[in-house]
Amino acid sequence: ASGSLPDPTCEVKNHCKDPPDYWTIHGLWPDKSEGCNRSWHFNPEEIKPLQTVYWEVVSLLFNQRFFKKHPYRKHEWEKHGTCAAQLEALNSQKKYFGKSLDLSKELALNSTLQKLGITPSTYYQISDIKDALVSVYGVVPKVQCLPKQGGEQVQLLAQIEVCFSKDLQLQNCMDPGEPAPRGPEARPAASLGLEVCKDGVLFYPALNKTNH
Repeated sequence: ASGSLPDPTCEVKNHCKDPPDYWTIHGLWPDKSEGCNRSWHFNPEEIKPLQTVYWEVVSLLFNQRFFKKHPYRKHEWEKHGTCAAQLEALNSQKKYFGKSLDLSKELALNSTLQKLGITPSTYYQISDIKDALVSVYGVVPKVQCLPKQGGEQVQLLAQIEVCFSKDLQLQNCMDPGEPAPRGPEARPAASLGLEVCKDGVLFYPALNKTNH
């Protein structure tokens, strides 16, 4: 499972419009793309009961409301949900999206960061953020950044992945030094230009800052 900031490139580019001022769900992804049923196509009727829940999906490429945009729902199900559906707890579209929302509520990333004193528009050591999250969740998350570009001085905090076992219990995320799972579905963040934050300083950008 992964939580994303509202488009960290809003700090340096002019393509953002009214980003949310809180962390959002990016997705719930299996480590591997084995046993996926690609013939199981997305059916929006199956998740209508969930549409009263507000789910924002934000990436470096777009900023849109999840339950308002059919193409992204289709993408998440057909690329990731059809693989996750091997688990009984995720074996329908309603279960897959509903469990994603449940896990997000349980993690409560927004309030957790606030309680830890980790606030936007501030510089941090990556180790301090990881240690703080470990103190709450009891497992090591994967903190991802937008690498330094152009005249930027530091990497930007962009995404926090929290990992679960097959029975959906929290577990340590893969150490950056370990080999990455293979297949395009295994590394969704990589296609967005994100990477595991390097040791040292990062900047936690303002959640709702834009330059327009």
